[in-house]
Amino acid sequence: MEKNVNILSIQSWVAYGHVGNAAALFPLQRLGAEVWAVNTVQFSNHPGHGGFTGQVFTGAMIGELVRGIAALGVLAETDAVLSGYLGDESIGEAVLDAVARVRTVRPDMLYCCDPVMGDRGPGLYVRAGIPGLLHGRAVAQADILTPNQFELEQLVPELGDGPHGVQVLADAARGLRGRMHQPGPRCVLVTSVEAQETPAEALDLLLVFDGGAALLRTPRLPINPSGAGDLISALFLFHLRDGSDPVNALERAAASVWGILQRTAEAGSRELLLVQAQDELIRPSRIFRAQLL
Repeated sequence: MEKNVNILSIQSWVAYGHVGNAAALFPLQRLGAEVWAVNTVQFSNHPGHGGFTGQVFTGAMIGELVRGIAALGVLAETDAVLSGYLGDESIGEAVLDAVARVRTVRPDMLYCCDPVMGDRGPGLYVRAGIPGLLHGRAVAQADILTPNQFELEQLVPELGDGPHGVQVLADAARGLRGRMHQPGPRCVLVTSVEAQETPAEALDLLLVFDGGAALLRTPRLPINPSGAGDLISALFLFHLRDGSDPVNALERAAASVWGILQRTAEAGSRELLLVQAQDELIRPSRIFRAQLL
């Protein structure tokens, strides 16, 4: 990096494991970013374990923390805002307020919205009101949107639940741009893509951006740990903000995530081995190339 990258990250937090800010904070710091982490929830662990303790914070609390950061006079130094699991609709309002605050003093900042709503299998797992807020307002404000395929289908209801071809998914992602008479996201990165063309032994990433679209395919690993989507959103945002073009940012983020997942699978761990596999963030052991569509 030639300069510091400052990222305001508003996501969930778990004491044990790596999802939300607990998946994004250390990797971003390892790459050299300064991360101002604001937590939307504090749980003992992610709910995938079958039970957890903790609480969802309020939008008022999130707003108070952002105002405290603003009082330090540093919002103009914010290069990017990253949001993930919201926990409550009021937190979504607080996130959009934070984005507006930062844009007022730093118009060229990037807002990356990971529209966390659910996944295939569990379906929707967020509170009522959050899908509508994401679909109706957050998409229009985001520069970067990083839904998984299930979330893309929620954001584009006419798409249905498949199966879909790659071009159909790409067209749906393009359709998110320019909604509500606003510019909308410049990049849409769709994760966990299982299109009609995707081999059973692979998993795809689909990127739609100003210059076109690209598909990146990786071997499927025998695990599906929570937090991988949070991790790739953070890494893609970082590399894009650090000066990479969208396709290169995708390739760099995908290589690091796949390497960490491979190490996690080899160890038989249920949680991402972010610390043990941290070299994958800097020097990925395997590189994947995206194909332009």
